[in-house]
Amino acid sequence: MPVIDADGCPIHVAVEGPDGAPVLMLSNSLGTNLHMWDDQMPAFTRHFRVVRYDSRGHGQSGAPHGEYTIERLGRDALAVMDALGLEQVDWCGLSKGGMVGQWLGTNAPQRIGRLVLCNTAAHMAPADLWNQRIAAVTANGMAPLVESVVERWFTKAFREKAPQAVDRIRQMLLTTPPHGYAGCCAAVRDMDQRETIRSVTAPTLVIGGRQDPATPLAAAELIQKRIPGARLVVLEAAHLSNIEQPAEFTAAVLEFLGK
Repeated sequence: MPVIDADGCPIHVAVEGPDGAPVLMLSNSLGTNLHMWDDQMPAFTRHFRVVRYDSRGHGQSGAPHGEYTIERLGRDALAVMDALGLEQVDWCGLSKGGMVGQWLGTNAPQRIGRLVLCNTAAHMAPADLWNQRIAAVTANGMAPLVESVVERWFTKAFREKAPQAVDRIRQMLLTTPPHGYAGCCAAVRDMDQRETIRSVTAPTLVIGGRQDPATPLAAAELIQKRIPGARLVVLEAAHLSNIEQPAEFTAAVLEFLGK
């Protein structure tokens, strides 16, 4: 698993799947790490050389103090592509990873073949909510936040049916560096891509969760309407649809990518 330097920040990367296969790059949500994609890996690696990485501030990547921006997170992704010699990738990002995907589709269109934007938004208001979250994790760490996040990320039925899957995500949240989480919260707070995504030219699939309170279906519909030709798939899930509905999620992505 290589570590790639992104302007002084080490980015932890995992590369799996057959040499010579088309490349699919996966980008994690706020508060998780590259293992949030574990359920998809058996199917994805049958068809793709899969590059997944821990976002700045998460997992085994560096977590510099201070506020980050979506541009900074997008440039981290470009640094990974450059270091691996990848001229172009297909991109699949969930929540924050989808926000980074929107930035790449707008600002580095030549690097993106096809774009999958999952349970994400082009704008996340109000700023005060994010400021309160930043202050809370800075003062008290991640633990007090975890249960309320898990309740938003999974439906009650799934939390009761699959406690081990939920606990895996709970542990990711607990082990996310508070200052890294806060830095990414600032990036989400300050992001507004509602107009810029109109310029995206990559074929785009938007995946939304019908029961997602974090990035509601209306946010997915806005993205789908503003990116020319984008398709929308709605899953019966809350925020982490790739974990709550893994088979349906994986099938939708592979069908879109032509596999």
